[in-house]
Amino acid sequence: MDTLENIKQQIAENDILLYMKGSPNAPQCGFSMRASQALMACGKRFAYVDVLSNPDIRTELPKYANWPTFPQLWIKGELVGGCDIIMEMYESGELKTMVEEAAAESEGDE
Repeated sequence: MDTLENIKQQIAENDILLYMKGSPNAPQCGFSMRASQALMACGKRFAYVDVLSNPDIRTELPKYANWPTFPQLWIKGELVGGCDIIMEMYESGELKTMVEEAAAESEGDE
């Protein structure tokens, strides 16, 4: 499977997906740390991909997403945005609502 197909599959299979540097428990940059903490504070499980250990994804995803930086949050197959947008949405309560709706839909699929 090529990298682009892999990215598309990851996005399709995970209703809440964070592409980040490092992991939620060991983020490798401040932006990834803040984004993952905001997501964890929403109280629902989410998937993540460490772009540092996946250099092909790190190279290809910005082209696919038309978004140059990491982290990138994808919910229900749509790019939500990077750290600044994630933090704004978290502070307004919009992120929690969006995450809860996506999690409820995915729990209903099981």
